[in-house]
Amino acid sequence: MSIDKNTTLFSRAQQSIPGGVNSPVRAFKSVGGTPVFFEKAKGAYLYDVQGQQYIDYIASWGPMILGHGYEPVVKAIQQQVEKATSFGAPTELEIEMAELIKSMVPNVDLIRMVNSGTEACMSALRVARGYTGRNKFIKFEGCYHGHADPFLVKAGSGVATFNIQTVPGVTAGAASDTLTCAYNDLDAVEKLATDNKGEIAAIIVEPVAGNMGCILPKPGFLEGLRRICDEEGMVLIFDEVMNGFRLALGGAQERLGIDADLVTYGKVIGAGMPVGAFGGKKQIMEVVAPLGNVYQAGTLSGNPVAMIAGLTLLKALKATPELLMELDDKTQYLKDGLEEVLKAWGQPYVINHFGSMLSIHFSNQPVIDFATAAASDTVLFKKFFHALLKRGIYLPPSAFESWFLNNALTVDDLDKTIRAVKESLEEISKRD
Repeated sequence: MSIDKNTTLFSRAQQSIPGGVNSPVRAFKSVGGTPVFFEKAKGAYLYDVQGQQYIDYIASWGPMILGHGYEPVVKAIQQQVEKATSFGAPTELEIEMAELIKSMVPNVDLIRMVNSGTEACMSALRVARGYTGRNKFIKFEGCYHGHADPFLVKAGSGVATFNIQTVPGVTAGAASDTLTCAYNDLDAVEKLATDNKGEIAAIIVEPVAGNMGCILPKPGFLEGLRRICDEEGMVLIFDEVMNGFRLALGGAQERLGIDADLVTYGKVIGAGMPVGAFGGKKQIMEVVAPLGNVYQAGTLSGNPVAMIAGLTLLKALKATPELLMELDDKTQYLKDGLEEVLKAWGQPYVINHFGSMLSIHFSNQPVIDFATAAASDTVLFKKFFHALLKRGIYLPPSAFESWFLNNALTVDDLDKTIRAVKESLEEISKRD
């Protein structure tokens, strides 16, 4: 019998890394089994350490919009690495990135580069507090804004996957300023605003949620948040770590026609390299040091390798906007095929879909927030995940994550995926 190299590596990793992984959802804890260790990727495909090929529906959790190993990005990185990997000092690339984002995104007058989506959201909240002189903020159950202390209250994504409701190490003081309510529940937001009048600095929201599966905003929900912020003097923060430059060149703000005051980005502006950014309206961003007194700093912020990678990807998207339309069309094609298969299967399901984000919940009710996402059949999802993995389809290893499509996917890839879903459901039905 051949030795499974993934199993060997996971066993070895557990001797040196907590849980054998450097991010919890990679551990396969919620779906069971051994995580897959990858060696390379190209286009729409991942290749594990045993040479097995998988069709990728994670896209490194979003940023690989044009697929892995996109040649212009690879060449740009190679050229930059020969010059330098880090300066800890200003570069022209940072200016070009800021100018490019401003040209694409509504309401971004000033933007600060950071090193991750977590850092971007943490910094945006600090700026909102500094600007308003208030401490409290509103977030939504199931929305994940990174692992900074105040955001880990009723967070989605990995926290939801592991059913961690209270995170040790997060103090009561940090949590006390975090006000939570259900996503899509505007009445609850109104009540929080009334009960905490004059104390709330900001509302932070994923405009299209991706950390409890793909959850769409109800008509009027985001518009209502904008109105409440205007009436109460709060800062509206859009967490576009997942949505930015994927739903549209201008992100969810452009696609949904809602103006945010601050917006956060993650690895997409580095084409998958470790990077993030927060930006927004001039009068708010001017409180950031060295202009103002809200301090934020980072040696690797605006790293030249990350900047050139992101610039190359975003310039390609801007120069050829039809690429995002093609990606949306491919996602619709996949959704239509999945609908046909799931409908014929005859068991309860929900497909949520927006742009190039998609998720399947095995549920008999609409999935509109964390409570309805959590009520879906996660045991069935576990079987579904492994049946597809066996057929070379790599989904997020959690029922609480959106799928992210990339434009390197071909119609043949999508058809293969649809067939694999049909075969997987047939296998599950026979086994049960």
